[in-house]
Amino acid sequence: MLVPYSDTAHERDTLDATPGPLILEFGSNSCGICQAAAPLISEAMASSTIAHIRVQDGKGKRLGRSYRVKLWPTLILLLEGKEVGRVVRPSGLQELQNALKLLQG
Repeated sequence: MLVPYSDTAHERDTLDATPGPLILEFGSNSCGICQAAAPLISEAMASSTIAHIRVQDGKGKRLGRSYRVKLWPTLILLLEGKEVGRVVRPSGLQELQNALKLLQG
């Protein structure tokens, strides 16, 4: 089960300096597409130890704009603070598993 999207303010500089792999997921707790994708994302993340931050996005939220997020949910895969992959509105488990492999080496 995934935690709700968080309103906690994350600084881009801090995320860019994060060591190791990290998944940033942008969405909204009121987004129907995000709610529909949540079980799929949860299943893909179930066996992963990669840090996963769910960020509440929306009007006036600068972090999502800095990553050029346009649709929800968007998962951005970071390795040593650099984007190595992105999944926008995942449609299948395999798509997410393939993306996770980018972070697992």
